[in-house]
Amino acid sequence: MTTPLKIDFVSDISCPWCVIGLKALDQALARVAGDVAAELHFQPFELNPQMSAEGQEITEHITQKYGITPEQADANRENIRVRGAQLGFKFSAADEPGGGRHRIYNTFDAHRLLHWAEIAGADQQRALKEALFAAYFTDGQSPASHEVLARVAGEVGLDAARAREILASNAYADEVRERAQFYLSQGIHSVPAVIINDRHLISGGQPVEVFEQALRQIAAAG
Repeated sequence: MTTPLKIDFVSDISCPWCVIGLKALDQALARVAGDVAAELHFQPFELNPQMSAEGQEITEHITQKYGITPEQADANRENIRVRGAQLGFKFSAADEPGGGRHRIYNTFDAHRLLHWAEIAGADQQRALKEALFAAYFTDGQSPASHEVLARVAGEVGLDAARAREILASNAYADEVRERAQFYLSQGIHSVPAVIINDRHLISGGQPVEVFEQALRQIAAAG
């Protein structure tokens, strides 16, 4: 018997551990495919809601925010790159084309597009989420750029012209802020946060085995 599970994946486009968490969750879901049917929704979280449109140089940002040295920041990025590769996702290194993410950006407009994509359907939202992760982490493109956002939307089959209209307006701003505030009010202050059936929380970019065990336990408990 297959158990349906509702999964809310709370994350930000500029969060590398969110990519790792999603890829690990995907592999765990593949392992439990005969026992679990997952309904996955992507929910907004802003790591840097006050970030300006032009963003900030990433090493400067990380050392200031977390109180670590540039060498520690570089080591953390290498760890992320290795973890991503193990899960089949490419984080570009600093010396590669695409740039190794030299800057970090405000992602509010990306979340507005993701909200619009969810209205179109879960598959469209999923496709846009993955494409935005790749645009930023693999290709080094700005998720704050309206040009990048509209182009990526078009590439995954959404209406690029409508995406530009949304970005040029204030569409879905209130809805995104309301959702983001809801998760903050529920005590979510770091991402990824994986919430199953509105009750069970798995925090962070966990290994595949951790997600798999949690999914099996929750499904068995009914």
